[in-house]
Amino acid sequence: MQPEENGTQNSSGQNGTATNGAATSGEKQILTTRQGHPVTDNQNIRTVGNRGPATMENYHFIEKISHFDRERIPERVVHARGAGAHGIFEAYGTVGGEPIAKYTRAKLFQQKGKQTPVFVRFSTVGHGGHSPETLRDPRGFAVKFYTEDGNWDLVGNNLKIFFIRDAMKFPDLIHSQKPDPVTNIQSGERIFDFICNTPESTHMATFLFSPWGIPANYRQMQGSGVNTYKWVNADGEAVLVKYHWEPLKQGIRNLTQAEAEAIQAKNFNHATQDLFQAIDKGDYPEWELCVQIMSDDEHPELDFDPLDDTKLWPTDQFPFLPVGKMTLNRNPEDYFNEVEQSAFGTGVLVDGLDFSDDKMLQGRTFSYSDTQRYRVGPNYLQLPINAPKNQVVTNQRGGQMSYKTDFAQGQNKHINYEPSTLNNVKEAPKVGKDYMPRYEANLVRQKIDRTNDFKQAGETYRNFEDWERDDLINNLVNTLATCDKRIQDKMIENFTLADEDYGRRVAEGLSKTTKSQEDKGPSGATSPQAGVQEAQEVSHEAKPY
Repeated sequence: MQPEENGTQNSSGQNGTATNGAATSGEKQILTTRQGHPVTDNQNIRTVGNRGPATMENYHFIEKISHFDRERIPERVVHARGAGAHGIFEAYGTVGGEPIAKYTRAKLFQQKGKQTPVFVRFSTVGHGGHSPETLRDPRGFAVKFYTEDGNWDLVGNNLKIFFIRDAMKFPDLIHSQKPDPVTNIQSGERIFDFICNTPESTHMATFLFSPWGIPANYRQMQGSGVNTYKWVNADGEAVLVKYHWEPLKQGIRNLTQAEAEAIQAKNFNHATQDLFQAIDKGDYPEWELCVQIMSDDEHPELDFDPLDDTKLWPTDQFPFLPVGKMTLNRNPEDYFNEVEQSAFGTGVLVDGLDFSDDKMLQGRTFSYSDTQRYRVGPNYLQLPINAPKNQVVTNQRGGQMSYKTDFAQGQNKHINYEPSTLNNVKEAPKVGKDYMPRYEANLVRQKIDRTNDFKQAGETYRNFEDWERDDLINNLVNTLATCDKRIQDKMIENFTLADEDYGRRVAEGLSKTTKSQEDKGPSGATSPQAGVQEAQEVSHEAKPY
């Protein structure tokens, strides 16, 4: 059977292969090797006598165990722990009561009721592939739209802002959140050592250490593109946009630290299980995609730079405008093929969508696609979960795990370059005018002018409900109590600059705590050292056997 073209899937979810490695249609489902050989004994290796030794010509065993040894691919450095689902995005055809064509020519948005297949991967950011889903951490919210013009990846998080505004600092940020390279234990001191010396992180820390840092599950959380993008219309005119996913019928729910620890004692896969079971029983989660729109200029009237990812755009000036609805209605058939090997990138845009000058976005755009080529391989876009649904025609051939070539019908297969007069592929006609921003500035290494690192952090603190502020203070105190006093003092200073009551409550909490530096542990954790001691005290002695 020949592979289906363009990465389209048959009923098995794979490219033209029989379900579960079974024999072809009309035969019973017989176990075979990867070479298609029927397996008559899958219980015993071949040995000299039934006690052994084993022989080297155990082909079936050697093939089976060698594949097993290679079943895992390199884990994502960030967003390693994840869950995913398939669904549909339905466009409204309008934005803010106006035809959406006024702002963007992207085809998936134009027609009311137009449906585009999607795949979504939710994740935690800093922790490993089998870590508990109750840990304090931002959550990834990545959506792949399989549009008629190719794929569009909207890669974001559940929180609408980020820790840093310059991609240069991303490795440092993640290193501070990963385990200590000596002890292999995550340390709140390392995290706050970075945050206290990175004042723009104060706003994100305020969200992360509140209940918003532990969503109840993946269904009941918001999503955001975080970065600033651009929309371009048919006349080549552009506006700045931010994307936001707002849960519909399922609502939004968060957890306190104590609630999360109680859930973790019962189920550390609870969010993955919740998503799978909801879809399995037909309770399909829905989100409305909203955008904020801003003219493409510097906006000197604002007290922050609109390209700064540590800032929220105020909704009274830039309201959320709905553009469509996403429904997740199908679970993966194979986790590894569809969720683990799914690959996203912030540079994956279709016509009518464009980059802004956001420094974080431009840094991420290289990093995301680069990590997929390292992690999955140079031909990761041939995998069904990543392949576009429309016709793919390139001059790219070869490379690790290449299994098909993207030929067009009638293409001269001898020609893998362009331009050519020998019946090769041609460039596509333009469907709209180019957007051509003009730049006049020195090439520099400088911060943006309007940093304003603390104002919005204070506003967010004051907008929290009382129980959210209480949990925020408790989590900050529990973590900061084990930090070097210089880090404590700097964080109190930053919180005070955000809001006087905020800084005062953290300082008072630290003055009353009895925790010591021996009790260091993950961010927000209540009593890491007590857990070590309790394991020794309540465990049961056993005799050797």
